[in-house]
Amino acid sequence: MKISRRDLVGLIGSGLFAPSLLFSPREVRAQKPLESDMSFKIRTITAGVTLAGPEDFDKLRSAVEFLSMAKARYIEAGYEVQTTRISTQPLPNYLPDWKNQTAIDTLQGLDQFALDNGVGFSIGQVITDNRYDDDFALWIAALIKQTSRLSMTTQTATTKYGIHDQTIRATAEAISAIANDSQGGEGNFRFAATAFIPPDTPFFPAAWHEGVDQFALGLETPNLLTEVFRTSTGFDDARQKLMERMNGVMHPLQEVAQQLDEASDWSYTGMDTSPAPGKTASIGEAIETLTGSPFGTGNTLSACAAITDVLKNVDVKTCGYSGLMLPVMEDPVLAKRAQEGHFSVSELLLYSSVCGTGLDTVPLAGDISVDSLAAVIRDMSALATKYQKALSARLFPVPGASVGEVVEFESPMLTDSVIMALD
Repeated sequence: MKISRRDLVGLIGSGLFAPSLLFSPREVRAQKPLESDMSFKIRTITAGVTLAGPEDFDKLRSAVEFLSMAKARYIEAGYEVQTTRISTQPLPNYLPDWKNQTAIDTLQGLDQFALDNGVGFSIGQVITDNRYDDDFALWIAALIKQTSRLSMTTQTATTKYGIHDQTIRATAEAISAIANDSQGGEGNFRFAATAFIPPDTPFFPAAWHEGVDQFALGLETPNLLTEVFRTSTGFDDARQKLMERMNGVMHPLQEVAQQLDEASDWSYTGMDTSPAPGKTASIGEAIETLTGSPFGTGNTLSACAAITDVLKNVDVKTCGYSGLMLPVMEDPVLAKRAQEGHFSVSELLLYSSVCGTGLDTVPLAGDISVDSLAAVIRDMSALATKYQKALSARLFPVPGASVGEVVEFESPMLTDSVIMALD
């Protein structure tokens, strides 16, 4: 049964809507995950919308309504859904005159909408071409400071322009300005440099959208990987067992997504198979379980490659990064191994060549120069350009902190981390 957006809004508003109205009891029962599969969670259901303007709240309300339905459907099927999110087309496409306080005031309306509706919100890429703006750094720092839910990026490499040297400089200045204008530098959690990130990536802050209304899934699966690797004997066995387990987990998730697609005006764009980690779901632990040694020592690169080979070849529709995420400040095992000196920033970039998302939540000294930040971003962009792969750099200069110092953060999503040196 296909339900139009108008009908769906009416059902919800009347209180008559329930997710089970769209699916038979047999379908609901069929999608219940096995108890052994509960070591993973749905990190996000992200809806991508094309806004007519920054005050296109009708479109945003329809996105919230769809996300509520989709979340309820997955919960009814037995899954835990951690967050729902909205991403838009690049900011200049719906707010061309954005470099002023008036635009920030307007964007605060989107931020309040996101806060009121309990969703994350990405305003897309703020700079998409190879361009340097003198006032960009101060503007973006002010936007971060005056909002709480908005995420955003710049594009620092594309097929059309290659490496965006001018944008890289503007981005490095922005990272420095955000760090100095936010508590503990934590504003940079919502800002990143990106290269070759495809549209409708569900994970933030990289998410952006183009085209018709779509939705995508992002997963938290490190505990599932750890569980598989505990019974594996060698890399080949681990790959085979992980492929079987991931397919077993993801096929039911995809079936629900396809049902949502068929029952609504929202198109399913795919699943980002990246095992997004967190404080209680460590990708560092999973890799160490596979290698039998601390992350950053022997076989770490091989393990990253083996896991990524599975993530990119599961038998489902994929999107986004679909690689290995190694966020130092979000993963307690990675943070601990960094403190022990087992890996460097350059080695994180090396691992990205065979796996993941680039440099994610990397803690750096508060006095790091803009030139040094730009050099790191350029290395990431060069790697993305060479291999035509999705990478990003979310760098965290921590004001007042020096290399080797362990710092604490206010955000519950971040773990205590050591300030890393640039090689």
